[in-house]
Amino acid sequence: MSKLDYFTNRRTIRNYTDQKISRAELNTLIEAASHAPTTGNMQLYSVVVTQDEEGKRRLAPAHFNQPTVESAAAVLTFCADFNRFIKWCEQRDAQAGYDNFQAWMWAVEDTMIFAQQFVTLAEMSGLGTCYLGTTTYNAPQIAQLLNLPKYVVPVTTVTVGYPASEGQVSDRLPLCAIMHDEKYADYSAEDIDKIYADKEAREDSKRFVAENGKKTLAQVFTDVRYPKADNELFSKVYRDFVEKQGFI
Repeated sequence: MSKLDYFTNRRTIRNYTDQKISRAELNTLIEAASHAPTTGNMQLYSVVVTQDEEGKRRLAPAHFNQPTVESAAAVLTFCADFNRFIKWCEQRDAQAGYDNFQAWMWAVEDTMIFAQQFVTLAEMSGLGTCYLGTTTYNAPQIAQLLNLPKYVVPVTTVTVGYPASEGQVSDRLPLCAIMHDEKYADYSAEDIDKIYADKEAREDSKRFVAENGKKTLAQVFTDVRYPKADNELFSKVYRDFVEKQGFI
């Protein structure tokens, strides 16, 4: 498989065999991932590796008991982390000024780049991975379970293991939907129809609409998958926790 084929055909894997991943292999992948780009070379992240069966069982409810959590060989919680850097500053007679939104964004960016570097390396090594967006929904619960101190906030979680199934290649919008030349070109109604036509025509999309009793695929997103009430609730929970941890 060429590098281009890998990226255009990558698949999220949620089902894993019971084969374990050695700590040495995980260490190698994580160390290699740490060479990803980072703000000012500060490496404003940490990752908590959970391989113990009891640890995975305790984390599962925070991720709405998705089966991929307990079946994975390892669950990696990627955290925005200014704790380590601030401690270094204080121990070197330097006044840290990182209790703000800008610093929070640096740490989030570093964390996501690091996480994606790990995912790419893991998949290229024959492992399967799955991002869990539920991390930001239940950050306080996850932080308590993982003993996260001030200035450390969970940003995303990745399950990893040996694939028990091939998974499916996710559909993507056409290039014209995401790429703008020189300046941003806003979308007309005709553009929107064209951009989303293939997605709406997929059989699985039609099934989602029918199963949820909706008229359009967009309504599945706005009314079922990501409704406003849930968005506002989890936004408040996460923002309040980020503030409690020393940011914003």
